[in-house]
Amino acid sequence: MPKISNKGIAMPASPIRKLTPFADQAKKDGKKIYHLNIGQPDIETPEGMLNALKGIDFKVWAYTASEGTASYRAKLAEYYNKLNYNLTPVDILVTNGGSEAITIAMQACLNPGEEVIIPEPFYANYNGFACAADIVVTPIMSYIENGFALPPIAEFEKLITEKTKAIAICNPNNPTGYLYSREELEALRDLCLKHDLYLFSDEAYREFCYDGREFISPMHLEGLEEHVVVFDTVSKRYSACGARIGCLITKNRELYQTALKFAQARLSPSLEGQLASEAAVDTPDSYFEAVSKEYTARRDTLVDGLNAIEGVFCPNPGGAFYVVAKFPIDNADRFCQWMLEEFSYNNETVMMAPATGFYSSEGAGYNQVRMAYVLKQEDLQAALACIAEGLKSYPGRSL
Repeated sequence: MPKISNKGIAMPASPIRKLTPFADQAKKDGKKIYHLNIGQPDIETPEGMLNALKGIDFKVWAYTASEGTASYRAKLAEYYNKLNYNLTPVDILVTNGGSEAITIAMQACLNPGEEVIIPEPFYANYNGFACAADIVVTPIMSYIENGFALPPIAEFEKLITEKTKAIAICNPNNPTGYLYSREELEALRDLCLKHDLYLFSDEAYREFCYDGREFISPMHLEGLEEHVVVFDTVSKRYSACGARIGCLITKNRELYQTALKFAQARLSPSLEGQLASEAAVDTPDSYFEAVSKEYTARRDTLVDGLNAIEGVFCPNPGGAFYVVAKFPIDNADRFCQWMLEEFSYNNETVMMAPATGFYSSEGAGYNQVRMAYVLKQEDLQAALACIAEGLKSYPGRSL
């Protein structure tokens, strides 16, 4: 039989989805499962976005320009300029989801074997994207004790070598929910300028900032125009994960033209997704205000409920819709699987993502889990009851 490629063997499985077979079996066994494992919002997609799909009347479902339609890119520029990004449409490359934006940037900016430094825990698929691009992720540890704040710049300096080409952040962060401050971003700016590095900024959760805290993008900082690459997506902002429309943003003309060659190789992003996403830009502010209020209440319910459980510690995140919590357990992978296979409370249980999959460092996150507060509050309260009872019964409890 022909052999699988080394790259295929090295490609990591998703820690978010790997427990799905156990969840499927639990459902067959009649258990109700509260899904806190994946960032699939239950918030309704804006009506204007859905109406744009319903109103499609083209006669030929044609290719679009590889960089995206002119009308959508113009509309996106309006959106970003309201946020003081100072862009033109030619700074925006439309992609098939934020994932493609990341993979194109990795291939356009780094040679095989070169390195990108990423604070961990980080979005697990960064490992997969890096594997596909033949580049190396160099993790730098952030810690739950201080809410996963940006590691000290001196620690970044220790990791920079001749192979280092970029630093990547997700702000607000997936999986921790940490919202980086202006001071932290300015320190990264100075570091990238000092060592001539790209700064990748994944901004999928830009709209989800709480407690009146300000979102700062590297695009807001002077001096980084040739260094910053922003990744974005409609998936989370408009609760439109299935649209698969994202974008890559850069003011670096050479990089843009290089990225465009990769975009041309995959032909074009979807026409219908761009039509819906263009309509989404007109979503009123009231939509986001209501969503922010709802997620703040959900965050408070989950964080307060977790910290009320003996032995559990959960920082209060400033953005996104995730938490990483430390549990009194021996092994997060075993615990999350056990909750699906062997446990139920009132014939209910919870699906969570072991945090180990969000770390690159061996052994890190062994007693941590990531949860997405994408369920209504009463469901979160029921999930918390299951978690509390599960921790009492789990044979690998560490207290």
